[in-house]
Amino acid sequence: MTDNSNIDDDNDTITSVDNSVEKLPDHLLIEIFIRVPLLDWAQISCVKKQWANLFRGECLWQAALIKTYPSAGKAKRWPGPIPQGLSRRRFTALYISKHFFSLDGDIDELVGHTYLFLKEQLELSTMPPPSAILHGTIIDQFIACGKSSDMAHDLASHIWLAVLDTLEENEHTFCLLKSLAQEGDVFLPYPYSRSSKVQWRVFEKLFTDFRDCFNHVDYYDVLGCAKNKFQPIPSAWLGY
Repeated sequence: MTDNSNIDDDNDTITSVDNSVEKLPDHLLIEIFIRVPLLDWAQISCVKKQWANLFRGECLWQAALIKTYPSAGKAKRWPGPIPQGLSRRRFTALYISKHFFSLDGDIDELVGHTYLFLKEQLELSTMPPPSAILHGTIIDQFIACGKSSDMAHDLASHIWLAVLDTLEENEHTFCLLKSLAQEGDVFLPYPYSRSSKVQWRVFEKLFTDFRDCFNHVDYYDVLGCAKNKFQPIPSAWLGY
């Protein structure tokens, strides 16, 4: 037979712990939450409305930012057209720089912010600005923060490639890539000229990941653009 008294004791213990946690002030809850693995944060924020509000607020993200990235607490000048944002966005930018680009040091947060800027412009805008404008904005940001022209161009290219590789495979992305592929060539001085690697990746994704999305006219139109930019082109791109 099951010992009901033991079950009752366990339930009482759990209830007592729950009540104790509920009585904790917000600043202690924050200190607990920022020590929990990041992958569990979404689940924790769904437990109670109070906890969800903490994850929406600035205090938790400020504490997490300082604990995870101590150097981020130092005041730094942030010029340029791309805003730095509050603690949650800064935390996200630093996480992206470390885990997507394996970067540390003065440049890390800057790369994360430019990645977020470009990804949001491409994914969330119904009509994103021309790629030359987006590329120029990123270059201006790096140069404003003291990076050389060569470094700005190289970092911008890496960010473009990373964003293109993480776009969802849906109709919006297909239309976006097709628009990028069909953009006319505009002469821009270095480092504002677009990387050939980025342009190649646009066509590569269209002719591999989105080949079935083309109609007859669009396929030959985009193929003509590819032939104007690159010679020779891969045989895998040929054949509608």
